[in-house]
Amino acid sequence: MGERKSGHGPWRMMLIAAGMGLLLSACETTPGNGLAPIDPAQGSSENIASLTAVINRAPQNPEGYNVRGTAYGRAGKYSQALDDFNTAIKLNPNFYQAYANKALIEHYMGNDAQSVADYTRAIQVNPNYDAAYIGRGDVYRLAGHLDQAFNDFQKAIDLNTTDGRAYYGRGMVHQARGEHAQAINDFSSAISRSPNAAEPYDARGLSYLTMGDSDNAFADFNTAIRIDPNSAESWTNQGLIFERRGDKKRAARSYAHAAQLDPNYKPARDGLARTQTSS
Repeated sequence: MGERKSGHGPWRMMLIAAGMGLLLSACETTPGNGLAPIDPAQGSSENIASLTAVINRAPQNPEGYNVRGTAYGRAGKYSQALDDFNTAIKLNPNFYQAYANKALIEHYMGNDAQSVADYTRAIQVNPNYDAAYIGRGDVYRLAGHLDQAFNDFQKAIDLNTTDGRAYYGRGMVHQARGEHAQAINDFSSAISRSPNAAEPYDARGLSYLTMGDSDNAFADFNTAIRIDPNSAESWTNQGLIFERRGDKKRAARSYAHAAQLDPNYKPARDGLARTQTSS
């Protein structure tokens, strides 16, 4: 089966720019926006200069640093982002959005213990902040701490979050536990809230496939590809369906395309090797 990587997909990066009239159109953000893929334009000299000018006009306003940190983070300039989030927190120790943003960057830099601590601080300041539970749940899940992850995703859901990533995350925990019927229900809930996100379709397809429903799995993989044609995982999973159906020519094409998108994705390389060498 095409394994899902634990990299930073669109739903795994969510930097929050606090609501401010000073935001330029080039860096507008809302709580549902993702950071991936990296957008170098966010860190362009022109954009950063504009945001820096805002900070210079109000150097004691923590929101300006949070917004510029968001731009740095979305551009992949993590050290600069951390500096700005730390400054925002120093100016306002209860700035829970800045703690959550810092937590996300810490996670990207491999500092998961600090990431969890920052998400926890955000939750202490605002116990109803669903985004912090979702972010911490992702860190726990990717580290294999499934019980803690499940509890965080469940808490966000109990808070009546409208963010489909909470259901996606809980579904991924169910999937990791082999609870595929529950996983499918959660992925469907995620899809109903975020129909333009590819990840829950791809994940639901894997659970369908595990349960022997290759038709629904194939439909989900194809939908994931339509939404995100650059997903090596989805193309690999499509190839797996073709291979299981005995259509090795189409399977090889899917695997080859996946390998082209991500030459380091082993399931794609292995699938291509199988279908190219088989008669």
